[in-house]
Amino acid sequence: MSTSSLRKDHLDGLAVTILLACCLFWGFQQVLVKATIPDVPPVLQAFLRFAAGTVILWAWCAWRGIRLFARDGSLAAGLLAGALFAAEFACLFAGLQYTTASRLTVFVYTSPLWVAAIVPLMVRSERLRPVQWAGVVLAFVAIVFALRESFVASAAGRDAALMWRGDLLALIAGALWGLTTVVIRTTGLTKVSAEKLLFYQVAVSAVTLPFVSLGLGEAWSFKFSGFAWFSLVLQTVVGAFASYLAWMWLLGRYPATRVSVFVFLTPLFAILFGAWWLSEPISATLLIALAFVAVGIVLVNRRKS
Repeated sequence: MSTSSLRKDHLDGLAVTILLACCLFWGFQQVLVKATIPDVPPVLQAFLRFAAGTVILWAWCAWRGIRLFARDGSLAAGLLAGALFAAEFACLFAGLQYTTASRLTVFVYTSPLWVAAIVPLMVRSERLRPVQWAGVVLAFVAIVFALRESFVASAAGRDAALMWRGDLLALIAGALWGLTTVVIRTTGLTKVSAEKLLFYQVAVSAVTLPFVSLGLGEAWSFKFSGFAWFSLVLQTVVGAFASYLAWMWLLGRYPATRVSVFVFLTPLFAILFGAWWLSEPISATLLIALAFVAVGIVLVNRRKS
């Protein structure tokens, strides 16, 4: 049975469960990466996780008999998606040097706005109705509302310039993530297996990110602490392999606009983990934002009656 015949026009219970698990881990992962920076430079972390992730994914595909190198016309689009993916993570991990994990994650997850704005222009079946656009806008306003206190605090502090550098990198990463999703949905990449789609992205990242790391002047040393090795293993196995494979599978079977908007929950998980582990501030403002984001997600995923 082809992938297209399995596509659905709404998120079912399985999709919601997988998305919640992915969002929970991705929120935790940003805090984990931030906590690991004293031991391992950020872009070097990204390179190591994607290099190891590429090997694990290749072994998985060999075991399951999934052909990664068969000619199917997806090479150009796959390399483009991979380049956007690599650039996204270069910006994301570099940005963690300058701002808090929770703040950066909030900016990164503006990506659904790019998807919601661009994909419906190119894929007629995914055009949003007014109530769904209201959900997108409500979720974005909630994110801005959650950041209001941080904007005021950073503007008054000595490190405001560094905070804004991190914010800018995070916004660029969010745009690149959104554009990656657009490329996947509009170039026929949804017709290839989730494994091959992910392979394009992690393999291109593994090839390009070491040059970015060296270009940024990061020091390469492999005398890591036990915590750093644990962090890298978790980032690789769950982050670079399992969660992203699940994400590729979801994009191939469910509407990209609905899947992408759902992940607005991730920055709020990051806020909670950041407060718990790194003592990043949390307030009633963030809790109110959580409620509005949840309402926005419900509106975007509301089925036409």
